[in-house]
Amino acid sequence: MVHNLSTFSRLSVAVIAVAVIAGCAVNPVTGKRELSLISANQELAIGRDGYGATVAEFGLLEDASLFAYVDSIGQALAKRSEQPELGWHFTVLDDPVVNAFAMPGGYIYITRGILAHLQSEAQLAGVLGHEIGHVTARHAARQITQQQLTGLGIGIASIVSEDFRRYGGAAEQALGLLLLKYGRDDENQSDLLGVRYATAANYDPREIPSTYAMLRRIGERSGQRLPSFLSTHPDPGDREVRTAALAREAAAGKTGLLIRQRAFLERLKGLAYGEDPRQGYFEESRFFHPTLGFEMGFPAGWQTQNSRAAVSAQSQDRKSMMQLSLATDARALSPAEYVAALQRDGRIASAHGRSETIGGWPAWTGRLALPAKDGTTVTIPAAFVRQAPDRLVQFIARVPDEAGERQMLQAVRSLRPLIDPARARALPARLGLVPAPVAGSFESIHGRIGGNGLTLAEAALLNGVEPDEGVQAGVWIKVVEPARLR
Repeated sequence: MVHNLSTFSRLSVAVIAVAVIAGCAVNPVTGKRELSLISANQELAIGRDGYGATVAEFGLLEDASLFAYVDSIGQALAKRSEQPELGWHFTVLDDPVVNAFAMPGGYIYITRGILAHLQSEAQLAGVLGHEIGHVTARHAARQITQQQLTGLGIGIASIVSEDFRRYGGAAEQALGLLLLKYGRDDENQSDLLGVRYATAANYDPREIPSTYAMLRRIGERSGQRLPSFLSTHPDPGDREVRTAALAREAAAGKTGLLIRQRAFLERLKGLAYGEDPRQGYFEESRFFHPTLGFEMGFPAGWQTQNSRAAVSAQSQDRKSMMQLSLATDARALSPAEYVAALQRDGRIASAHGRSETIGGWPAWTGRLALPAKDGTTVTIPAAFVRQAPDRLVQFIARVPDEAGERQMLQAVRSLRPLIDPARARALPARLGLVPAPVAGSFESIHGRIGGNGLTLAEAALLNGVEPDEGVQAGVWIKVVEPARLR
């Protein structure tokens, strides 16, 4: 034991020595030097490399006007930060989840899901300012340094093994940053910085606390998962109360601070709300993808997840899993030719299978032997379907036995063209605006105008009010307009 402790101590000293040699960096916010294994240039590289992976995973919002609007606000805030010269990038993701996050190097992301739940431009400035604060205070670099020093590393949350994930390529390493959970001090500091930046850009910071009230209400809703924002930005105490105190102090003695509620809401009109079926959707265990023009069935009872980059499914006992994605380097090769190219390029050690036809398309099904880091191989079932001249659909799986492999192949062989017109032309619901016809409680207004499928609780949350809260006549009320075929 003494020998082991001594070895551990020497190792710890060595790690610390390496860290010190790697250098300390000046924190732009505090002006103090702090231990960091990530240089400023590395932060830029992480942010730059992570951009493509993030867009592939979530998709860009196809609304140039709203995109430019968010960017203009972000740039105005960034100019008031400690790093105005940083090449800041503000991106709106086409994702319904309520979330916003930052990557090092000035890359800020905000989803249409959180935009839909904000009520003013000042609230948007508060969210963007908070994320800018994570960048300027180098919180991600600090987290990465701490994880590396403790030997934890930084990885991707995945249902599959490392070798399986490395072959599938559904997410880039930079996406692992989305799993970083900031600590109490980091969140407190970003709250302070968000208020500071928003106020410096002439926004009323007293709008910011209600954003945290909205996030809290989403988290408290029965049966709803925690908003992604709160899963990576854990609430260190009562954030609403604390930011209210910060906002009062920041706004003291200032006049003419901007809120811009009506103009902001008008910007949201027509914004897609909820899941966008054009990017694929499930009806129980059956998956439909209008954009790619196919449908298929997954094993009943499996947990499924759809993203822009991949569709994943996992058995209830977590012993079997499969993933559907598009091969990005398939060129015009047939499925069998592509498998041969994988082996020739060294991405797989060997392959055993056969060509067949699935859904009227040429396909290959079989097993791939993947080279592992330890020199061994890992064998997985796989399938490739040339679903279009420029599109090769790939399926890879990890199963415990032949029965699991048969389940996987049964799912793959259910792939067929999507010909149902209603499903093939599915469109998302969109936000609409209607004026409150009279003054009264929101509950009474909702009863008059309805919400096109929204419950009273959902409609109140979307509009940032409580059901019994008073509403003035003529103010804009957000409603959800059902999808209409074009």
